[in-house]
Amino acid sequence: MRATLRWAQADFRAHRGEALFVVLASAGVIASLLLAGALFGYAANPWQRVFNQSHGAHIWLHTRAGAETGALSGVDGVADLSGPYRTAATTVESRGARAGVTLRAAPEEPPRTGRPVVAAGSWLGAPGDAAPGDHAGGSGSGVGSVVLETSVARALWAEPGDTVRVTGPDGAPHLLRVSGTADVAEPRYQPGGAAGIGWVLPATLEEIARGDTGQSVGLRLEDPEDTDFIVQRAVTVLGADRVAEVTKWQQARADAGGDDRLLGAMFGVFGLGALLAAALAASGAVGARVRGQLRDIAVLKAIGFTPGQVTRGFLLQHLAFALLGVALGTTAIALLGARIPGRIGEAAAVWQDLPGHTAMMIGIPVGAVLLIAASTGLSAWRAGRVPPVPVARAALPSAAPMTALGKRALGVRVPPALVLGWRAAFPRRGRTLVPVARLALPLVLITVALVTWSTLDQFRSRPAQMGLAAALTVRAEQPAGPSDAELERTLAAAPDVAAVHPGAEMAALVPGQTGTITLRGLGTARQPYPSAVVEGRAVAGPDEAVAGQGLLDLLGVRVGDWVRMTVGGRPQILHLVGRTIEPDSGGRVITTTLDALRERDPRLRPAYHALELRAGADPRAVSGALATAAGGTLEIRETPNPADRLEPARGVIGALIAVLALIGLIELLTLIGTGVRDRGRDLLALKAIGLTPRQIGAMIVTASGLTALAAALVGTAAGVLTGTWLVDTQGASSGIGAGIAQLPPLPVLLTVIVGAVLGAVAAAALPATRAARRRLADSLGETL
Repeated sequence: MRATLRWAQADFRAHRGEALFVVLASAGVIASLLLAGALFGYAANPWQRVFNQSHGAHIWLHTRAGAETGALSGVDGVADLSGPYRTAATTVESRGARAGVTLRAAPEEPPRTGRPVVAAGSWLGAPGDAAPGDHAGGSGSGVGSVVLETSVARALWAEPGDTVRVTGPDGAPHLLRVSGTADVAEPRYQPGGAAGIGWVLPATLEEIARGDTGQSVGLRLEDPEDTDFIVQRAVTVLGADRVAEVTKWQQARADAGGDDRLLGAMFGVFGLGALLAAALAASGAVGARVRGQLRDIAVLKAIGFTPGQVTRGFLLQHLAFALLGVALGTTAIALLGARIPGRIGEAAAVWQDLPGHTAMMIGIPVGAVLLIAASTGLSAWRAGRVPPVPVARAALPSAAPMTALGKRALGVRVPPALVLGWRAAFPRRGRTLVPVARLALPLVLITVALVTWSTLDQFRSRPAQMGLAAALTVRAEQPAGPSDAELERTLAAAPDVAAVHPGAEMAALVPGQTGTITLRGLGTARQPYPSAVVEGRAVAGPDEAVAGQGLLDLLGVRVGDWVRMTVGGRPQILHLVGRTIEPDSGGRVITTTLDALRERDPRLRPAYHALELRAGADPRAVSGALATAAGGTLEIRETPNPADRLEPARGVIGALIAVLALIGLIELLTLIGTGVRDRGRDLLALKAIGLTPRQIGAMIVTASGLTALAAALVGTAAGVLTGTWLVDTQGASSGIGAGIAQLPPLPVLLTVIVGAVLGAVAAAALPATRAARRRLADSLGETL
């Protein structure tokens, strides 16, 4: 063991550059994996992220005015209070959209507990918040402004700087300027369900709702598991007659649970792929160093080292390098990760407070060390089997003979650098496939990320192909309003409205009455709704319907079957003629025409109208025009888009592409260094036959570029197929349905291929220059 350690120490002094590269490669791999874990936690757990950033309250008690909430601070298990805040139930209108909003009286300085996290604009009281001419308060006081929770702001199409109309309990309208939007760890706004949240200054709330207010107080607990017990204690302290509503953190987390599962599955695949690519990159660096020391191994064998001693020496040495690199990478991310500019730094800063941070900070380095140890053990075992006869390797050919095509290319004056570079890049089938496959893996993951990005863009750019043909939904607010025909004429006359489809939805019992589905009648037989059919055909006759993947899975039926359901105690039998992309209700929706539903109930009236807009039309402008034309008698809502829930994933996907590119660069540098070293004897021969240093350097660069080109072609092709399959599989499992995957545009794929080739050429330029200018000697070192 002593001799082994002394040799390892001497080897380290003799090959400091190689040892430094192995350490830095390991550190870069670990840093990349930790950043990928931070991005995963940032995007896949949005509720927990907001809860930690806002120092959120686990319980919110909504009480009647006058409740003595101060006594709650003395309840055992309550760590801190947020509020109490005076509240008022109001209705907010903007661009024809209307939403119920509970306004809270908040101070100019956001509270420490339950603090809203401003996502856009500014908080109340910031200079310049108040709009000129605000009827309450002076300039810069913040009175007359409101901060809206993000989900309700999206439903109202409200952005910082917009003016919204707020109707208080007394029915009087008030104009408020939106100073910002904010995220909170509370239940989101649901149209027709939970009200949204808005924050105003106390003076503003007093003007909107004089005396007609309630209270809200948040409780942050010492132990979240005691939530139910603390709720009972708090209700007892305040009095059951004083408490109007209780919301718990479990409700808010469940509300965002769909995002967690969807994003978690998406980034889980990226994380596993990145771990595999990183392990291959690190093990490749270790294996390259072992292959570069074959002469030293032969000498050790010649002076009496046993195979076991050589194996242990390499294993201990490279494990020490791996541990040092892992420690450097982990320390760098822990100390400097939050200082990285952009989304990556933001994710690293927030990640430190998310659940599972400690486990990932320990698990990822440990897992990487184990993978590196396994690959190092294999390389060390191979080193122990090296024969102590240096000339044995020199007696074997280093590459396949020149092919007839290569000889003919040289004969017709094709540049020697191109011909020899092709021969160096693709020497033998086995030696060609391994580097191409290792370099292609990061490119596969990058292409999968681009497929995901393009699919999200598809929901925005071409919503009709994703089951979102109608951009707006209109409901008549007053029962005594215009007739259905008059309303349809009014809607059709609006600018940029291409089609008006009357619709109605109702709950239907499935066969066996074990659950409910959504039965939707949309469009008429004369003008059916353009559903996004991906299997079968659209509705074209009576009693025909299309359904989402979730409904097909629930009932165990296929396209072409007949489905019987019960609606209001009456049977409804429909023929499934197609499967559609259905983003609503987990895909458990069956859609037919309104005429088909009227055959069962002739008195059925449309509950809403779905509006198709012309290409390029702005839904906000159309909504505003309809609200003006109807005199405020319509409730206009934007059709919910699943891409809104996945918006945080876009920036994270871009950051993941950067992380994967870093892993690919490490792999590329390893392959270039190994190729230059392995072709040392060939370089000697090329110099002997008259090639100039420039031609030799061009040959090395060409070989690297051709290897990268082959890897890029294989990686992008495999990534397109893999990404399409993953996105469609995720769509089918979520109930939306397969067929939503969208391939990246061809210029984007070409950019990936060209970028990989240019990166390889740039990375190979310096090693090629150094190798071409090196003085080679036909010595034992060049034949091993």
